[in-house]
Amino acid sequence: MNRESKPGPRNVRLPAVFLALFALVAPAAVRANTNASQAHRSAATLPAPAKTYGVKSAPITMEVFTDYQCPTCRAFYENTLRPMIADYVAGGKVYLIHHDFPLDMHQYSGEAARWANACAEVGEFPAAEAALYDNQDSWAANGNMAKFIAAAMPASDFRRVQLLMKDAQMPAPQAHGPSVDPMTGVARPCPFDPSIARDIKLAYQVPFNGTPGFIVSYRGQRLMAVPYAVSWPVLKQLFDSLLQR
Repeated sequence: MNRESKPGPRNVRLPAVFLALFALVAPAAVRANTNASQAHRSAATLPAPAKTYGVKSAPITMEVFTDYQCPTCRAFYENTLRPMIADYVAGGKVYLIHHDFPLDMHQYSGEAARWANACAEVGEFPAAEAALYDNQDSWAANGNMAKFIAAAMPASDFRRVQLLMKDAQMPAPQAHGPSVDPMTGVARPCPFDPSIARDIKLAYQVPFNGTPGFIVSYRGQRLMAVPYAVSWPVLKQLFDSLLQR
């Protein structure tokens, strides 16, 4: 980007509510500029399932770090991300990227991340994410999330997902859990564990220590890292201020 002809986000006039928000998160955003951006470049060179919505050419990119078993993440998905996807993502204004940040306080969140990645591999990530959040109370009680995921997609796609998941025997990676060791005996990791582990590493380099959290960039320039949920009306104010430049 030509900085002389296209000034960066620092010149954007934000809504008053976001000026206060930015004051709280600016230190995290500054720390992210070196460590997290380098981590993003490194991770981008490795294959990973596409857990995204919209088109890469959208002027705004939003990267979300969430845990499928986190009640606050569910509320953020239902009350902020869903209306945003239906409106600004569908309209080509926002490109949404999901990163997995399963916390070890949630027993089944790492396994849920595995299923979501497997579904992403066959092009069914949106269906899997909706199924996991819509049925969170049910599968969080016993870890039986497969039946809800199966009901959310064609049977042929779910059979492909099952094949991708069938060999996983090791504990799923989580924020403070054991590291994934692909050389351990007969126990085999899920093929998506390295991708989940990279997402966890990225979260800590932002730094985020809990969920949900998100990063907003405008035309390739990182604007802020927000370590908590924000309502859609508030987030929409920020997006509109960027889009009206």
